[in-house]
Amino acid sequence: MPGAVLRSRLMSVNKEPNSTTEEAVQVPSPCIRHCCLDDSDICVGCYRTLNEIMNWQSSSNEQKRIVLQACEKRKAR
Repeated sequence: MPGAVLRSRLMSVNKEPNSTTEEAVQVPSPCIRHCCLDDSDICVGCYRTLNEIMNWQSSSNEQKRIVLQACEKRKAR
C-alpha cells in the first residue's frame, strides 16, 4: 500500500534511530523577545542567566528542563 508506506516515512522524519519521542521533540525556548539583563545578568523577559541563554541551543532537553525550573524560581522572587 503506497499510502501506508508514505505515512510510515512521514512519521519517521526528524527522528534518529532508537530515539524516543521525548528526545526527538525539543524543549522550546522561554524567550519572549523582551531581552534586557538586570544587574545580575538575568534576563528580565525569560529569567535565564546570560550563560543559560548562550548555552541553550547546545543543551540537552534534560538540561533545558533544569534551566526552566530555575527560571520559575527566579520569576517567583
